[in-house]
Amino acid sequence: MSFESARSARTGLQLRSLVKASGTLELSLVSIATPEPGPDEVVVRIEAAPLNPSDLALLFGAADMTTAKVSGTPASPVVTATIPDKLRTAMAGRIDQSMPVGNEGAGVVVRAGSSDAAQALLGKTVAVLGGAMYSQYRCLKIGQCMVLPTGTKPAAGASSFVNPLTALGMVETMRREGHTALVHTAAASNLGRMLIKICKGERIGLVNIVRKEEHVSELKAAGAVHVCNSTSSSFKDALTEVLVATGATLAFDATGGGKIAGQILTGMEVMLTRTAKEYSRYGSTTHKQVYVYGNLDPSPTEFVRNFGMAWGMGGWLLTPFLQKIGPAAVQELKDRVGRELETTFASAYSGEVSLAEALTLEAIAAYGKRASGEKFLIVPSKGGA
Repeated sequence: MSFESARSARTGLQLRSLVKASGTLELSLVSIATPEPGPDEVVVRIEAAPLNPSDLALLFGAADMTTAKVSGTPASPVVTATIPDKLRTAMAGRIDQSMPVGNEGAGVVVRAGSSDAAQALLGKTVAVLGGAMYSQYRCLKIGQCMVLPTGTKPAAGASSFVNPLTALGMVETMRREGHTALVHTAAASNLGRMLIKICKGERIGLVNIVRKEEHVSELKAAGAVHVCNSTSSSFKDALTEVLVATGATLAFDATGGGKIAGQILTGMEVMLTRTAKEYSRYGSTTHKQVYVYGNLDPSPTEFVRNFGMAWGMGGWLLTPFLQKIGPAAVQELKDRVGRELETTFASAYSGEVSLAEALTLEAIAAYGKRASGEKFLIVPSKGGA
């Protein structure tokens, strides 16, 4: 589509997720009117939007995607899937609400409001944050846009917010809470690779936990010093050794379910008691903390409380963290992302799909795996608008 024709576009497709009272998930494309931008708003033609794990959580809800079926037409598919009875209660808050999906993306400003700041963005390629990014057009406040360096393609800027700010937020949380090193699970992900670069550059000890042996060598080749495979029979011993080497007492867990969070806390306790000068029946007095920030494993979180009394396990989300540190600190983080967009914060994608292609069973099976290093990109403009 030419720039001029894009400026005149008044409607565009948007991907929606609907949980019905019957216990069925429905994914479809709907035609949405493109709003006229207000004085400090712009209309962005979205050309790239990543499928982050947090997006998949909203897209699929609690549905069992192995039950997914497709109807409709190739240009306008409709996907339905069954939500297991035991999980329907968790979906009660979104029953019969057609919800747009997609936290972030990038594209070209094709219409702008009357203010000088909005007009200055016309024709610029911008990264954007604000939800509903699996759309052909989005009307956004100018504060939700970040101008990308000249020549940067939308695909390179599509993941400018969630992963980069999360990685930086983890390091900032470490500093603010008095820790000196980190543990990170799902370390072979795009986010994990960003964190490796940040910690290497700032000489921060980082323990990287992966789930495949091939990722161990990949991450070490990328500059990681300490990498453990959680599926290895020697994982517990290996984890303890790298915890001793780094002194890490803070972890961020993308897995959520299973035993990994408890294993990390246990390893931290073993590490701390090795260097203790005297015995304490309450365990180490150094606080150990695991923050769960993802849900790659939806099973219950399991742990054996054998790591003393000075510990914590809780949730961590990017948005509350950014609200906590305030606008000035957030802008500093964003400025750094802009400067290092094609180095520290570069993202790689294993595939691209159009809005319609994203609703094929083949694509759902691929990006629905949430496999480390296999992130997909939605290209709303692909196939025409």
